[in-house]
Amino acid sequence: MRHVVMYSGGLGSWGAAWQVRERHRAEIVTLLFADTLIEDADLYRFLHEGARAVGCVVTTITEGRTPWEVFRDVKFLGNTRVDPCSRVLKREPLRCWLEDNCDPDDTTVYLGMDYTEIHRYERARGYWAPWRVEAPLCEPPYPTKAMIEKVLAGRFVNPPRLYTEGFPHNNCGGGCVKAGQGQFIHLLKQRPETFAEWEQHEEDLRGQLGDVSILRDRTGGDTKPLTLAALRERYQRRPQTIDLFEWGGCGCMEEPT
Repeated sequence: MRHVVMYSGGLGSWGAAWQVRERHRAEIVTLLFADTLIEDADLYRFLHEGARAVGCVVTTITEGRTPWEVFRDVKFLGNTRVDPCSRVLKREPLRCWLEDNCDPDDTTVYLGMDYTEIHRYERARGYWAPWRVEAPLCEPPYPTKAMIEKVLAGRFVNPPRLYTEGFPHNNCGGGCVKAGQGQFIHLLKQRPETFAEWEQHEEDLRGQLGDVSILRDRTGGDTKPLTLAALRERYQRRPQTIDLFEWGGCGCMEEPT
């Protein structure tokens, strides 16, 4: 039997890897990582230190483009509803790797979703069929992020620095096309240079695609584009008008509904 952990560089996927290794030998466990090429540098440190802590090595897949290059090529800017970046750079390459290397009758795929994300897990299981899919953090004793961090500390591995900076995930350098206003303002405050890069990339794509944006402005009952430049300017002028509780959420391992 082969066991493949979708290993993203976050606490959840490491927690899944830890649980899988508690049950199975290292030689039949694969930690599979799909690189978007815009990750925080510390992700790679955690990726490999975390793998060594469970006695495995990382298998890396790289499609070769960044999310921005994907948006340009498919002529569509990702947003909370549609994520061509995740599809092209993660789901499709990971699935191709499974098709090339794994027999569905002899392979289990593991996801790092926890018990608070069972709805995501159920959606993801359909996408990864015909492989058997499990989410160890959705099972007793339902490990939490605090529990995972405690296990990491016992193995002398520091958590990803994006978590220590208050981000809810460790992907794409703190940004995400599925993020909300609150997370992008957090990115602006914590990593202004990264925010500026996202703002410029969005503006460049608007020059190609027209009046598009990652975010939406729903004030007044009408939905219209809200660019990152407009969000930044609005926050600087009238911070009380920003929905700081709208964080959005990553969902790279399941298809959008």
